[in-house]
Amino acid sequence: MEMKFITESLNLYLVAAIILYFWVCRIVNCVWLKPRRLEKWLKSEGFKGNPYRLWYGDLKDVAKMTMDVQAKAINLEDDIDSYVFPFHHHIVQKYGKRCYMWNGAKPRIFVMDPVWIREVLQKHEIFVRLYTNPLNKLLITGLFLHEGESWARKRRILNSAFTITKLKDMISVMHISCVELVEKWQSMFSDKGSVEVDVWPYFSDMSADVISRTAFGSNYERGQKIFLLQKEQGRLVTNLSRSIYIPGLRFLPTKTNKRMKEISKEIEAIMIGIITRKEEAMKRARDLDDKSSIDLLGILLEINYEEQKNGNGKEVGMTIEEVIEECKLFYLAGQETTSTLLVWTMVLLSIHQNWQVQAREEVLEVLGKRKPDFDGLLQLKKVHMILCEVLRLYSSAPLIVRVTAKEIKLGDVTLPKGLELALPLLFAHHDKEIWGEDANEFKPERFAQGVTKAAKDGQLGAFFPFGLGPRICIGQNFAMVEAKMALALILQRFSFELSPSYEHAPVQVITLQPKYGAKIILSKI
Repeated sequence: MEMKFITESLNLYLVAAIILYFWVCRIVNCVWLKPRRLEKWLKSEGFKGNPYRLWYGDLKDVAKMTMDVQAKAINLEDDIDSYVFPFHHHIVQKYGKRCYMWNGAKPRIFVMDPVWIREVLQKHEIFVRLYTNPLNKLLITGLFLHEGESWARKRRILNSAFTITKLKDMISVMHISCVELVEKWQSMFSDKGSVEVDVWPYFSDMSADVISRTAFGSNYERGQKIFLLQKEQGRLVTNLSRSIYIPGLRFLPTKTNKRMKEISKEIEAIMIGIITRKEEAMKRARDLDDKSSIDLLGILLEINYEEQKNGNGKEVGMTIEEVIEECKLFYLAGQETTSTLLVWTMVLLSIHQNWQVQAREEVLEVLGKRKPDFDGLLQLKKVHMILCEVLRLYSSAPLIVRVTAKEIKLGDVTLPKGLELALPLLFAHHDKEIWGEDANEFKPERFAQGVTKAAKDGQLGAFFPFGLGPRICIGQNFAMVEAKMALALILQRFSFELSPSYEHAPVQVITLQPKYGAKIILSKI
């Protein structure tokens, strides 16, 4: 009996030793052998970068350099590339465009050639999105996370919700939120001829209000609650993402982890309540043959209903959970993109008064003092040029990351499966080889003949503020129309200039945002 016990114990120890051995081998391979093999391959292909350092790679340098550089503001004429991404800029300056950095134990090559960039974004089924940190899924949800057939099915449904006809229907709702913004500013004047305003929080609130109204209609007040919760979630996730990601850490019952779970549950509960009420209202409307609902949720649920009704047993439409995820994504992407576009537009037009005058003259010529409508907004050619140039200089999403789903040839290089690629939009948008020696200057006239002819020598793939290819941002038209609406109303009522107390510090917090706000002096006209 005792011998049997000893034998069983030895067997258990042996199994445990084998498992431990394989785990050790796996860890050694991941953090040392594989990185060294990839480093050798990168050098053989002409890529240059820092030598690999165990586990952390370049991440400690990234954190330190970012903290040191962004500790203070910069001059308005300074290059923002080296401020927003100081380490990335340092690597490119040190090693040239064919370079890489170490994202922990994984190399990440830089893709800076417009031809390569276009190919990466076009072949979305091969160059897929990177999801190494599950924390990001607390913010980035919905269509953004899907690939293959699942993505194609959802994209088809969502395309139907963002047609020009649907967008026209949302114009009057956008107008309400934009008018409330300018009325708030007008109320600050009293007897004063001018007033200093930090416009950043106002644009943030206004774009959130637009999303709430266009997404949820009569339920927009509940929608605003979702925005506040997501804003809090964003702060928590951003703070955690600045440290090295350790698998399993998010499951520990820390105060932050508990709060993030509470926020997710609260958002879901609010969304389910909104959707339930909306479905009940839509059922009553269908019984009365009333198709007047114009909010995004109503459009999405109606399209989804028709898809499921005509599906003939096939997997079509979306579940309630999927609808919730799409609404959360619409909130995050829509609110962030428009608010940052507007704040940098105000800053640049404050500096370049000649373009502010031209934009105002165009608005008054086309619209006068009347309420902007869809057709009128489309006629604002100079305003459109200005917004494109702002998106070029201050890209809302300054960096895109992809990973190869399989071995693929890109240009003259055959990339292995699982290789990370960084597409620094900001660098490409400021590249003098692409845009000319005046690449860092604000010159909206670049876009006078359209986006395709804006870059030097008409280089395609050089301008991609909303991405390119099949996965181009589905809400780009929505964001541009909203920005034109808000800017037109502001230009009709105010002239503006930078406050002497303005501090220039563009930093990436999901999107490219002003670290110290945007203090502008407004004057009535």
